[in-house]
Amino acid sequence: MELVKAKEKDIPRSMELIEQARTFLRENGVDQWQDGYPDEAVIRADAAAGRGYLCMEDGRSVGYLCADFDGEPAYGGIEGRWLSEQPYVVVHRLALDNAVKGRGLASQVFRLVEELALDRGVHSFKIDTQTDNRRMRHLLEKNGFQYCGTILFDGDKKLAYEKLI
Repeated sequence: MELVKAKEKDIPRSMELIEQARTFLRENGVDQWQDGYPDEAVIRADAAAGRGYLCMEDGRSVGYLCADFDGEPAYGGIEGRWLSEQPYVVVHRLALDNAVKGRGLASQVFRLVEELALDRGVHSFKIDTQTDNRRMRHLLEKNGFQYCGTILFDGDKKLAYEKLI
């Protein structure tokens, strides 16, 4: 698998992946993404800024994510403490095709994001998730992320994690 920067032409497929993830979350009792976020304007902005990525496997896009190196303003108000205060990559909007779930691709995606970060000399990887998103919390812990506290994002408390790479 590889990460490829999303382009304008990739927005429809990216939105399909987001919609699959939205439905998957709802069916699994997770309130995340049930208010219309992320919408096409957000995905379009990701692509325009060069931070939207498709996860490509055998020529097919099997996932979408935003890998942002510009910082997340909400992370400045953490209730708790980050492991470091250095530059970091943050992943938002990770969505994998239902057809590939259960194959460990999310862990592969995290490793690919770590490679992107290391190529830029960045050694910190931060991410947040909903408290009720047990699958993501398990995935983060399995991949070496440490719980650091809570942040307020869009009026909602989220769990904040960091991994030093």
